[in-house]
Amino acid sequence: MTGQQIGLRPPRHRVDPRARRWWAAQAWLAVSGPALLSAAVLLALSALFFPGALPWLAPLTAAVLVLPALGYALAMPALRYRVHAWEVGEAAVYAASGWFRHKRRIAPLSRVQTVDTVRGPLQRRYGLATVTVTTASTAGDVKIAGLSDADAALLAERIGDAARRIPGDAE
Repeated sequence: MTGQQIGLRPPRHRVDPRARRWWAAQAWLAVSGPALLSAAVLLALSALFFPGALPWLAPLTAAVLVLPALGYALAMPALRYRVHAWEVGEAAVYAASGWFRHKRRIAPLSRVQTVDTVRGPLQRRYGLATVTVTTASTAGDVKIAGLSDADAALLAERIGDAARRIPGDAE
């Protein structure tokens, strides 16, 4: 083998396209919405009580709150969709996630302890689910978010069946 580092190919399966709308809704509810509301309240209070501050406060508010909030809500779902993918092979489950900080997890099926399917209120609204594969690892769970309800059920069943067929690691 040469000194070159061998790259890990991306997993084969993308998450459901509706995940972009789910992530956008999360962004508006958790980050962008509150930031824009804070900006509006700050500017309204300034206009009412300190109108002389508006010439410098309005651009500052736009730069610190409005532009980042809009940028996050508009860019994050598309960036996240490009990265999120999953695959179940003969011996392992592989998931890639993130949008700013990319994370790849490969877990051997022989180490699978539980497979859970979670559907939060927003996920149910968009017909999506998250499959969480818990292993005997301290590195954490493998989470595959943004799957359709049907794909999540099939994937959870497939991982469970594959994990049962593979003998566990000998200690």
